[in-house]
Amino acid sequence: MNTAASLILGAAVAVAPVTTTPLSWRDCGDGLLCARLQVPADWSRRSGPEIAIGLAKLPARDQARKKGVLLVNTGGPGEQVALLRQAKAAFADLTEWFDVVIFDPRGFGGSTAIDCPIPAPFATEWVFPNRAAYDAYAAKNHAFGQACAEKAGVLSGNLNSWQIAHDMEAIRKALGQARLTYFGNSHGTVLGQAYAELFPRRVGRMYLDSVFDHTTPDLRAWLRPRAKALEGNFARFAGWCRSTVTCALHGNDPAAVWDEVMARARREPIPAPEAGPGARVSDTQLASRATFSFADTWERLAAGLARAQAGDASYFAKVEGAPDPDLSRVVLCADLPYPGYDQVKKLETALRRDTPHIGWRAVWPNGQPLRGPAGDPDLPAPPCHGAGSAACAHRQWRARRHHPAGRRPPAGRPASRGPLPEGRRRACPLPVRRPVRTRACTPLSGRRPAAPCRDDV
Repeated sequence: MNTAASLILGAAVAVAPVTTTPLSWRDCGDGLLCARLQVPADWSRRSGPEIAIGLAKLPARDQARKKGVLLVNTGGPGEQVALLRQAKAAFADLTEWFDVVIFDPRGFGGSTAIDCPIPAPFATEWVFPNRAAYDAYAAKNHAFGQACAEKAGVLSGNLNSWQIAHDMEAIRKALGQARLTYFGNSHGTVLGQAYAELFPRRVGRMYLDSVFDHTTPDLRAWLRPRAKALEGNFARFAGWCRSTVTCALHGNDPAAVWDEVMARARREPIPAPEAGPGARVSDTQLASRATFSFADTWERLAAGLARAQAGDASYFAKVEGAPDPDLSRVVLCADLPYPGYDQVKKLETALRRDTPHIGWRAVWPNGQPLRGPAGDPDLPAPPCHGAGSAACAHRQWRARRHHPAGRRPPAGRPASRGPLPEGRRRACPLPVRRPVRTRACTPLSGRRPAAPCRDDV
């Protein structure tokens, strides 16, 4: 993290801290200090029930020289404090200059947690071959979402970046910092973007790595760079094979071999004898499981592809990796609504024109199908498998609108046009099943506004 440390440090200047009640830190082992902070379960209803946010601090190595406090979220979404315990060495560059503070997002770990009673379904084939397979997985996700919602309690409907950004503002105040200095990775960049949107005058220095663009209104434009990156990695793999004699496909055209194997598996799944009697691998399974992004896997991948060309796709029958934490999909889907099967197929067709080998796959892992709990506007967003711009299909609940300071506009009151105070959000009128929109009048889900924008009041 030395690059992050240097960039954050570049603008870390001394600022007078705000007056606030300090957190009560206690030794919690492994060189960490821990604390808990009470916040509203729903920041639009601040007088309602409260939840706890669990925090951990890794103090700067030289307190006399430190430049302040750095709030960190490494992504997921998921537990953070446990990660800090396991990977303290990774934060060494940062603790040269900062007290590093990390927090478990609401619903996770040391914060008020949700224990979903059944596990989320794990898709071993997330490029779905047809609508029937898609709908079957959606039904499983529906059952998971329904069961999880019943356990959510006061967190029901309150697991999204709008709420977590307000938690971050409460953390900033409790830390006594006039400005928030923040390092976010992956999904942590969504939280950073939400905080910067809601509290722009409280941002000190932010370093966002592996960014989820949470503002692009055109889903195709959001996916295109990802698709091109995947296709570019495929081209790197093919180039390596052409120039490396140890590649099992050396002397052949790797792209042609891939296309041939995919076409054959599309016509009839290829046998995979090592996976058991009768096991076969389809083209969508090949697309789901072939990873061209990591050069240290290319030799094994090329050997597996050569075997598949010869009629044995056993290499691609293996499912590697672990399912995401169950609650992660709830948080992702709360922010990033899924466009639905028909739209995904249209996007796939469009991406295939420019990225025909594997880039088109980008449309699929960026969200998986489910049916959310129907009819209840306060249930959590229905969960999905995977991360990215799209999230969850068949959104059957009313999108909650967030009004400033927990107030809803009186009937008939006209919308204001003045500047937005801290923590408020410019929004378009939100009919049922519409997501909350950003200050720039573009929706967080990647859809264009359906109506002229106005300010929440």
